[in-house]
Amino acid sequence: MTQFSGGVGTLGQVGLSVQDLDAAVEFYAEKLGLRLIGRFPPGLAFFDIGNTRLMITGVEQASKIRNSTLYFNVPDIHISYDELVSRGVVFEAEPKVIHATDDYSLSMAFFRDPDGNVMAIMDEHGTLTA
Repeated sequence: MTQFSGGVGTLGQVGLSVQDLDAAVEFYAEKLGLRLIGRFPPGLAFFDIGNTRLMITGVEQASKIRNSTLYFNVPDIHISYDELVSRGVVFEAEPKVIHATDDYSLSMAFFRDPDGNVMAIMDEHGTLTA
């Protein structure tokens, strides 16, 4: 484990507010295939996304957080896209290259959850340098 030397660390949790917690739990569990850690009062649900937790806050607590865009890193964007479409996820467009250099490429495809929160799958190859 690398010692933390200040600044920000790795992403540990992302919070989203939703109008319908039940619809959100179904979407993230059934359509995206995320593992539900649990639901807790008042109106919270937590999902496991590797080393990051997703906290979904129902309308009871929605004014306490702001929405964020979630970018899911996937090893093959086309395979992930096809799988998610087969589960009923509606994308705004097919995957496309967003940025490319000689040594790096980033592809993304965007979709929304039941509350209209923007999500994306992303596929990076190579090394991004400034």
